[in-house]
Amino acid sequence: MRQPFEYALIRLVPRIERGEQINVGVLLYCQQRDYLAARTHLDADRVRALAPDVDLPAVAAVLDSWDRTCSGDGPATRMRLGERFHWLAAPRSTMIQTGPVHTGLTVDPAAELDRLMATLVR
Repeated sequence: MRQPFEYALIRLVPRIERGEQINVGVLLYCQQRDYLAARTHLDADRVRALAPDVDLPAVAAVLDSWDRTCSGDGPATRMRLGERFHWLAAPRSTMIQTGPVHTGLTVDPAAELDRLMATLVR
């Protein structure tokens, strides 16, 4: 049976003032399946084409922290999955941001996350 899910693109905005962005991942939450995950892909060539001076290891470390937050590491341990999703998807004015939250229906949240990554990020 298909279940509702929410997702948001994870974006790298190297220079906030310019507003240019690169999709670097997807955050997906399915309450009925107790599923929360972030998948990321940092294409160094695309980033360097837009902003050659970006500290790629620092960006990669921040993206890794999104996965750890989804898993419940650190302070996120005390948060429910939905709270983690909405905390990560909240608007922010940093280099790593999420786009608007979208919804859909899926039988398999992990497969849906793979599909969204292939369609929207890679």
